[in-house]
Formats: sequence, C-alpha cells, structure tokens
Amino acid sequence: MKIAQIAPLTEAVPPRLYGGTERIVAYICDELVELGHDVTLFASGDSISRARIESMCPKALRLDPSVRDHLAPNIFMLETIARRADEFDFVHLHVDYLSYPFLRRVAVPNLTTLHGRLDLPELQPLYQLFDDVPVVSISDSQREPLPQANYVATVYHGIPEDSLLPDTGAGGYLGFLGRISPEKAPDAAIRIAALAGMKLKIAAKVDRVDEEYFHDRIEPLLDQPHVEFIGEISDRDKNEFLGNAAGLLFPIAWREPFGLVMIEAMACGTPVIAMRCGSVPEVIDDGLTGFVVDSEEEAAAAARRLAELDRAKIRRTFGRRFTSRRMTEDYLRIYRGLIARQRPLQKAV
Repeated sequence: MKIAQIAPLTEAVPPRLYGGTERIVAYICDELVELGHDVTLFASGDSISRARIESMCPKALRLDPSVRDHLAPNIFMLETIARRADEFDFVHLHVDYLSYPFLRRVAVPNLTTLHGRLDLPELQPLYQLFDDVPVVSISDSQREPLPQANYVATVYHGIPEDSLLPDTGAGGYLGFLGRISPEKAPDAAIRIAALAGMKLKIAAKVDRVDEEYFHDRIEPLLDQPHVEFIGEISDRDKNEFLGNAAGLLFPIAWREPFGLVMIEAMACGTPVIAMRCGSVPEVIDDGLTGFVVDSEEEAAAAARRLAELDRAKIRRTFGRRFTSRRMTEDYLRIYRGLIARQRPLQKAV
C-alpha cells in the first residue's frame, strides 16, 4: 500500500527533545515500512525516518528563528499534498483541523488523528461544518467534549517495544517528566513527594508561553531539599530516568487526551501515580500498572505503596497494550476499512 503520513512542522520527526505527536508519527512510519508498505512522510527536512521524506521546510519551525510566519509552511505542505493525493492509496494526517478544507478536494481515502485537546468552544462550529471528515481519537475520554465529530475508532498510542527497557527502580525517587505548565501541575508533584517523604526529580522543558508560570509558581519551589530540577532530557536519557524511578507522578489538572509519558514509564516497568482525569483511567490499570487517585493526599499514600506493584507485570502489560506495532496494525485495519468503504462510492460516480 502507498501511504502518505503528514506531520506537523513545528518539530522534526522524531523530535529532538520533547514532542509527542511527532514521536508517534515516527513510530507509525517505521512500523509501516517494516510491515512492507511504501510510505512517504511529509515533514520538516531535518526529520529522520525509514519512510521516504518529502521536506516541506528545511528544519523544524520551533528550532528555526528565521521563520516568522509558521502558518505559511503548513499551507504550502497541505496544498502540495492536495495536488499529489492521487499518488497514494491512503493519506494519514496529524495536523488536526488545518487540513480539512484541503481534504474535500481529494478523492483519496484519508484519516486524521486528533492529537490535541477537544474541549475548546471554538471547535464546536468547526466540527459541525466538517462532520464528514473521518477522525481517530487517541482515547475515549478525548471525545467527550466534541461528540459530533466523525470518529471511526479510538487508537491508543504505542511505542517500540525495545525503545525502553525495564529496570529496577533502584534510585528510589519519584519522577516527573514532560513539560512545565499549569495543566501538567508540577507544583502538585512537588507537594505529593513532600507528603510521601520521597525525593522528586523533575525532567521537563519550559516552553516560552509557560516561562512566566515557571518563574512565578515553580522556580520558588525548586530549592526545597527533596526536589531536583534536571530540565529537558532527550530520548536516550529517558530509560535511566524512568527506569531508576520508584514511580512516575502524573498529577494532571486537565483533560489529558493520552499522556505518552505514562506508557514510557510502563515500558521501564515503572508504576504511575496519576490523577483521575482525561485518559488516565483508560491507560492505567489501577493496582496493576499504577494507582489512579483523586487527591494529592491519595497520591502520597499511593507513593508509599509502590513496592507492592510487580514491575515485571507492568512491563508485560505495556507489551500487550501499548507497543507501536499494535498501534500501527490498528491503523492499518482502519485504512483498509475506509478504502473498502470508498470503492463503492467511486463506482457509483
């Protein structure tokens, strides 16, 4: 099958440091190639993939200070895809609603994975207008604010089975990994670790939009003796960080669509303590791969119970539910179903 994968241009595929969507696109492309498909990836020119790369801009927009208008390269990419759509059997997009006007011009079967939040009021009229565009949610919870979208399936994210390996948690600390922002609630992680009497290591980036929050709300908390702020880490550092942790704290304060860091921790055999919000109850098997909690006090109590969980079972659960091969096979079933659905329509025309 000839398949086009359309990535956001903000980050490279895969991203150099933080970036969930582009990482998932990288995994899908590599798995599709491994399964024998002819894959073309439309992405920034500094991307690395087993797929054939069509460069839509020289490098990731976030890392290129010379680019002042980030929308223009994306419009260029989508128009290029619309003109070349008949080269492919299927087009899989990861740029959310930006592509919808272009999709109506093409006959090739296509699918958009919704990677972001859907609880914004501006999305309501948009999805009433584009209620025919086939989309995939990355958790059932993600759908709730926007039930009118044309969902064809939910596909949970996955990562390569051997990209992260199980470890013992010998470091004995709690970890916080990802991004410093109000919705990720690093301040809650600091309080939970203090209540539990455990050391907390924070490996997280600070986006420009969150710099004020970081300086005003988080930085003053970092001089506490139980807190170590590491900053942003790369993929190659994740195994050591997560594998040596007794547990990962995921104290989110928003409707998280998925939460890739949870399955990264599980791949290392590391249990997750997460607030009951968004996708968390779908991803974490309470009492098996971690603890789903409703308050900081419950989270601290759960931290003291981490030794009760079997890290080998956590790793096996990851292998059953959250590998990139399972994710990609799920997507292939959807591709084939949408292709089969469109053939009768083309014959009728």
